[in-house]
Amino acid sequence: MMQNINKQISLAGSQEAVISPHRKVSLTAGLFYLLTFISIPTLSLYGPVHEPGFILHPGGDNHIIMGGMLEIIVALAGIATAVVLYPILIRQHRTFALGLVASRILEAGTMFAGVAFLLTVVSLHQNGAGSESLATSNAFVALYDRIFVLGQGFIPAINDLLLGILLYRSRLVPRSLSVIGIAGAFPLVAGYLATVFGVIDRVSPLAGLSAVPVAVFEFSLGVYLIVKGFKPDAPLLTQTQCE
Repeated sequence: MMQNINKQISLAGSQEAVISPHRKVSLTAGLFYLLTFISIPTLSLYGPVHEPGFILHPGGDNHIIMGGMLEIIVALAGIATAVVLYPILIRQHRTFALGLVASRILEAGTMFAGVAFLLTVVSLHQNGAGSESLATSNAFVALYDRIFVLGQGFIPAINDLLLGILLYRSRLVPRSLSVIGIAGAFPLVAGYLATVFGVIDRVSPLAGLSAVPVAVFEFSLGVYLIVKGFKPDAPLLTQTQCE
């Protein structure tokens, strides 16, 4: 009798040891996904730098620097979401899992470049650049707008399409949640193309609307991973070999 009880305790302990790392991964990934939403205020923080003749006007630049810091945090958090999930997602599909990490790094690279463009304008402003630098500062702002559309209006669609497919096939989360990620990629691409070809403005309501499904997917995924974690009956969690 005592031997049976000891065996059951041992079995429960071994199961807990297997599940615990998966829960840690889901919790960490969920926290990083929610962290990617802290850059929402940058739209207002960057408002003044988009005004004509910004470098000619007096005023502080702290709000722009703060926006840049938020974007850098988001970029790093985005990479972290893919890296943290990679050891598990690679079991489902090696190429897609690696592609997710690569696309997150590429997205972060565009964000770093965009921040560098705006901080260059800040430097011109702080150094008292005159009207001869006005065209240069406007060019850097235009470069930021262009790379923003690419890095945060197109690449996220690739991210969520890859992740949605991986999650759908692995059943790590409810499939209805995975479908939002897969389906949300297409309106985001449509919004990106409409912006590139000048059909809609980068900050227009339609551009924002095209990003809603992706935002809903990533925010909901973050909350789900924190509150629920991976589904315990997902076959992927019991696999030890990459497919």
